[in-house]
Amino acid sequence: MGLLKLLVTWPLAPVQALIRLGELIEEQVETQLHDPAAVRRQLEEVERAAAEGLITEEEAERATEEILQRMIG
Repeated sequence: MGLLKLLVTWPLAPVQALIRLGELIEEQVETQLHDPAAVRRQLEEVERAAAEGLITEEEAERATEEILQRMIG
């Protein structure tokens, strides 16, 4: 029975591998979005850009809000 199952499911292996790859990518994205260290780096980058005058205060506030919203939801 094992050989028969292998022969039947073998053609689907690339599809199953692609699905698993998608799941792994999704897990990594979720981890990055909710990782406090990554969020902190993003907030520091916004703060640095505002301090250097690369973005306005309004843009900095909007970017900070977007970063925090992604982390929450």
